[in-house]
Amino acid sequence: MSIRPSVNSGQGSANKPDEKPFVGPEDLGAFDHAEALGEPGSFPFTRGPHRTMYRDRLWTMRQFAGFGSADDTNKRFKFLLEKGQTGLSTAFDLPTLMGRDSDDPLALGEVGRCGVAIACLADMRRLFDGIDLAKVSTSMTINAPAAIVLAFYIAVAKEQGVPLDQLRGTLQNDILKEFHAQNEYIFPPVPSFGLVVDTIEYCTRHMPQWNTVSISGYHIREAGSTAAEELAFTLRDGIAYADGAVNRGLAVDEFAPRLSFFFDMHNDFFEEIAKLRAARRIWAHVMRDRFRAKNERSWLLRTHCQTAGVTLTEQQPINNVVRVALQALAGVLGGTQSLHTNSMDETLALPTEEAAKVALRTQQLIAHESNVTQTVDPLAGSYFIEKLTNEIEAKAWAIIDQVDAMGGVLPAIDRGYFRRAIAESAHAQQRAIDAGQQKVIGVTDFVDDDAPSVPTLIITQETEDEQVRRLEELKATRDQAKHAAALKRIHDDAKAGVNMMPALIEGAEADATVGEMAEALKSVFGAYDGGPEW
Repeated sequence: MSIRPSVNSGQGSANKPDEKPFVGPEDLGAFDHAEALGEPGSFPFTRGPHRTMYRDRLWTMRQFAGFGSADDTNKRFKFLLEKGQTGLSTAFDLPTLMGRDSDDPLALGEVGRCGVAIACLADMRRLFDGIDLAKVSTSMTINAPAAIVLAFYIAVAKEQGVPLDQLRGTLQNDILKEFHAQNEYIFPPVPSFGLVVDTIEYCTRHMPQWNTVSISGYHIREAGSTAAEELAFTLRDGIAYADGAVNRGLAVDEFAPRLSFFFDMHNDFFEEIAKLRAARRIWAHVMRDRFRAKNERSWLLRTHCQTAGVTLTEQQPINNVVRVALQALAGVLGGTQSLHTNSMDETLALPTEEAAKVALRTQQLIAHESNVTQTVDPLAGSYFIEKLTNEIEAKAWAIIDQVDAMGGVLPAIDRGYFRRAIAESAHAQQRAIDAGQQKVIGVTDFVDDDAPSVPTLIITQETEDEQVRRLEELKATRDQAKHAAALKRIHDDAKAGVNMMPALIEGAEADATVGEMAEALKSVFGAYDGGPEW
């Protein structure tokens, strides 16, 4: 069941080149400004979650960073903070994302390559060496082993003497979208979902400033979905997490204010702005009408946005600076609370310091030179923007209804619904590019023969070798009895069906590794093989 306002989306799609070149009031139909828009900071929050928006406080400039060893990334963190970044956002390497240790045979060749290698508490300790966790907001982009990595972070905070209720940040922790798009899962959907609810429950009780799940459309869009699918799948995942927490016994107003979202800022400038406006409107109605939330903060959709990595090109990489600037501006005009701008060189390698600085400066130029921050939701009332917002909202509600009819997100995953829909949309987009209907500058049109000419970051084999050496030394010298007892508790608590966070924190403090704790959980939950072939 979905409860929503009536939406008059007009006829057709206003952003298709074969339709009339302008939009007027007749295209909005019976548009009620008070009901559909309201004022910024008031229901249904179409115009933004805060009345004054960026006039009083800019969005958080949170550049994604992580490569090589914990020491390497610690230096990058400090570099970005020195250059004016206002929040840390941690990228983990593939072994960590998959719940494997750096010395696992399947990890060899991947350690530190696409993010920072974090296999144990000692790594997390070095990652935040000299950084006061009471004074910084930290985002961690990790999903299947998110509860384990959060346990490491909590253990470091305790060592620093920081009370848990002072910790600020976000754990991505969105396992559902892994089954839809990104495929970085370990356990089957049901116990994986249970771990997410464990973190929501634990943080609600002990870490009230922590955003427990960053419900993510980014990877859904990067895999090829349409904007409407990204919006609908993401919000329906959010509904599933809220249902799970309520079923666990939490009141919706206890946890909903700490749910956050994460959207992709793609190339269609006005569509992306409309998407964020529609997202806030839908979520406000979901929380108020479906979940009967009473606290207005529960109605707010707060979001981080990232420019679209999938749109960047290896060819003519300097062009990526322009793409990123336009996408970032769409995020700002759409009302994001936090923003990451991709670096020009990310199709070639992890960003160099210079490329990361240019990406950060892009946000700072928008914030301090463009003057777009001085007017709240300046595009409100535009016939075109309001029609697009109505259209994408109507499409998203229809998809949410479809998932509801299947029995919810988990049954739809079992049927392969999300993967099939994303694959079909990706195929349609590629056909449009192949047919010349969609241009990619430097690839399909305005092509140069010159090879890319920007410097790239190189992760050496020595980085992996040193990480493996440190980990092997830890495994040989830790308190073996304490370690064994902690792993036994993880196994026993998983079997008993209790909240796993206390056991995982004990495991972290006993120097159990990511891979060892994941294996202990796998011995109870099993492993996931990818689901149905559709």
